[in-house]
Amino acid sequence: MTVAIRPAVPSDVDLVHRFICELADYERLRHEVRADAALLLHHLFGASPKAEVLIGEIDGVARGFALFFHNFSTFEGRPGLYLEDLYVEPEARGSGLGKALLQRLAQLALERDCARLEWAVLDWNAPAIAFYRALGARPMDEWTVNRVDGDALIRLAKQ
Repeated sequence: MTVAIRPAVPSDVDLVHRFICELADYERLRHEVRADAALLLHHLFGASPKAEVLIGEIDGVARGFALFFHNFSTFEGRPGLYLEDLYVEPEARGSGLGKALLQRLAQLALERDCARLEWAVLDWNAPAIAFYRALGARPMDEWTVNRVDGDALIRLAKQ
């Protein structure tokens, strides 16, 4: 078995969309997916990309992905990488592909002089939490994610 990680290219957009939908199904959040291939093509591969994607392959077949972008730590004075989504198809779990995707992200973080690699995990996702802990990740329990979206975002913008 050969595991390989490569950057996504525009022709991968339908694959990326499929992985996003599969991840959303797993997370019981499919009803929240509004992305389509056209939006992803524009925001991931357009004139001003907002995020990057790594494709994880086993024996030449795409079996997972990682979507990430840069953030910035004012305390560190350096950029970081934020992993928005990590997904490995159920049949490929345990193959080392998830670890390989995270290893490549860690390598990119170091290559780009990033101080951190961060992500969120749903509190009910015990297998993912255990996997991340085994890799040395530590929870940031003292932090609570906040979100403003939809009508609340529009109202805030108009205040």
